[in-house]
This record gives sequence, C-alpha cells and structure tokens, in this order.
Amino acid sequence: MDLSYPPSAEAFRSRVRDFITANVPADFAGIGALDQTRRKEFIREWRKTLADNGLLAVLWPKRYGGAGLTPLHQVVLAEEFARAGVPAGTENDMFGIQLLGNTLVVCGTEDQKNWFLPRILSGDDRWCQGFSEPDAGSDLASLRTRAVLDGDEWVINGSKIWTSVGHLANWIFALCRTDMDAPKHRGISFLLVPMDQPGVEVRPIKNIVGQSMFNEVFFTDARTAADNVVGEVNAGWSVAMTLLGFERGTSVTTDAIRFQAEIDRLFELAKERGKTNDPHIREQLAWCYGRVEIMRCRGYQALTRFLHGEYPGPEAAMTKILWSEFFQRETELAMEILETDVLTLSGTGTNGALATADVGTPNSSLAWVESALAARAATIYAGSSQVQRNIIGEKLLGLPKEPRL
Repeated sequence: MDLSYPPSAEAFRSRVRDFITANVPADFAGIGALDQTRRKEFIREWRKTLADNGLLAVLWPKRYGGAGLTPLHQVVLAEEFARAGVPAGTENDMFGIQLLGNTLVVCGTEDQKNWFLPRILSGDDRWCQGFSEPDAGSDLASLRTRAVLDGDEWVINGSKIWTSVGHLANWIFALCRTDMDAPKHRGISFLLVPMDQPGVEVRPIKNIVGQSMFNEVFFTDARTAADNVVGEVNAGWSVAMTLLGFERGTSVTTDAIRFQAEIDRLFELAKERGKTNDPHIREQLAWCYGRVEIMRCRGYQALTRFLHGEYPGPEAAMTKILWSEFFQRETELAMEILETDVLTLSGTGTNGALATADVGTPNSSLAWVESALAARAATIYAGSSQVQRNIIGEKLLGLPKEPRL
C-alpha cells in the first residue's frame, strides 16, 4: 500500500484547489448549504465552468473533448471536489461521463465515440443506467429484458427497476438478453436506447423520505438502431464489467472524505447538545472515527491496486459492508443525540441525498432524520449485506458455497 502521491499529482491537486477558489463564491460552504432553487442554478453554472475548463471528462482523450489525463488525476480531482463540497457535474453526468463515456472510449466504435461523446459533454444526451430488474438484482445475469433484431433495429421488451435519475434522462444504456438459449452470462448485449419514444415508460418510485430519485422503466416494443450495441452482440457482460470498473475505481478514496465530513457534523452535534461527556456517546463517536480511518486506509490500498491496473474484485464486498453498515450506525447515533427532537423536525433537509449528506448540510433534525431513513436502504442497494458476506466467504475465504434448495 502506497500512502504518497507523486509530485505531478500533488501539482495537479494545487491547480484544482486554485481553480475551486477562483470559481466559487468566497462564502461558499458546500452545495448542501444551498436551497433547492439555488442548488439547481449552481449545478448548472458549475457544469458549464467545468466544461469550459476541460474538467468534465478528464479521462477522455483530447480528440473526444476530454482532458487526456490519467486515472490518478481523476482520483485527485474527485478528492478535492469532495472536500470542497462541489459536484463533478449534474446527476446524470455520473452515468453519461464517468460510466458510459469512459466505457465508450474503451469499447465503443469510432462512430459511437464521434456521435455520443460530444452530445454527452454538451448535455444534449442525458443518460441513466438500465441494469437491475425486479427478478435480477444481486443476480444481475438472470435479467429477462429481451431485445430481438428486426431489420436494422432492435425491438426491446421488459423492464428495469431502481433506475437512478431515469426521470431526468433521455437515453438509457441497458443490458438486454439477445440470445435466450445461451448461458446466462452470455447472450447479453449492451444497448444504447433513446427514451423519448412511445415504447418507453418511466414511473418514479417515491422513497421513505418522499423523494423520487429512483424509477421503474418499462419497454414495450421500444426500438433502437442495430448499431447501438457497445462491444459485440451477446458479449455485453464484459462491457458491463468494464463500466463497473470505472464506477468503483475513481471513488476509492472519496468514501472516507465524505464520511469524515459527516462525522465532523456528528461531533459538532454532540457538542451542541452537551453529549460529549456521556460515556456511551463518546464510545460510539470513537467507533465512528475508527471506521472512517479504516475506510481511509482501505481506500489507499484500493487506489494502489487501481493504479496498477487492478479493478476491484471480491474484496469490494468488504468495502460495501463497511460503509453501508457504518452509515446506519452513525445515523442511529445521531438519533440518540437528538433525542425527542427527532419527533419535531426542523431546519432544512438533505435534498434527497442517498448516502452521506452533501458538504454544507446543516445540523438540523430534519437533515439527520432524512439521512437515517436513507441509511436503511444502504445495506440493500448495490448488493445486500447478505450477498456481500456470501461473496467474502466463498471468494475470499474459500468457504463452500451456500447450498441451493
């Protein structure tokens, strides 16, 4: 494990910090401090600033509108944005730029790169991800959404669920079964599908906080061009694994940064409420601090592997358990500190944050309760804790597989 960054990365870090200082208001406390209207305005203006300065798609080659930088530069940029509380783009940019765009650079045809990448950067095409299905979540390869070639178009029928920001997207990259007779990890293709057509219906799912960032997407004879396949037909599983490598790779060190900001708020809450001398509260705060330090060390370990070309494997299951179960316990501690104030909510909330609250979010009872409610799902989405423990047992510890009845 290497805890140091090379001089070139630290020089880039200094430039990023100078850029942030020069382009955010002097009194900027983080995006979590903005009300909903100002937040939307800031994200729109900030995205344009990033685009104008070549910081939207730093991994893409320059010929496609990117900055042509290295994965380490991308990690440094993500770290500094996380510390400053500024976004890396809009909600859809994570799917369009970080996931699909980087995947197209590696797996796409020249025609696909030349058409889609500029439209992603301009914001004309806003993307979401169509992977999970009602009966194919943790076991994604069991997906049933089907695509059949009809002349020069694919005809798609089926549904996807838990589609983040699908209601804001006009394109979806979807895994579809294109060979019903092949083994389940084969016979899957990675399709690019326009959503502004009669055959696509988006239904928002309201969560316990009252937000609707997730959606169901239904395909009924939806169509897309025959050449809107990334990679080879029936080889979409390998393309999806490439995409997931981009999802996990550049965020390896930012979990600790985000959760450090969260426990800083928690420590301040304990001080405000006069709880810092309570032995039980002190013990729980110490536990939270220790878990964030573990996240930090594991992040550096994962970063070292990532920079040597190793994408996260089964060991990523430990990371998922670590942060998701920490998130639940940390927000439960906040409920203890707030006591009966959790029943009389006040202040502003988290603007629908699914994990940690954004930097600048106030220490209000409403914000902490919304975080606590969001945390209940953390051990379920992106692979439940039970599934993650099976992965650890079978893949890392060599234990026998769970018997199938």
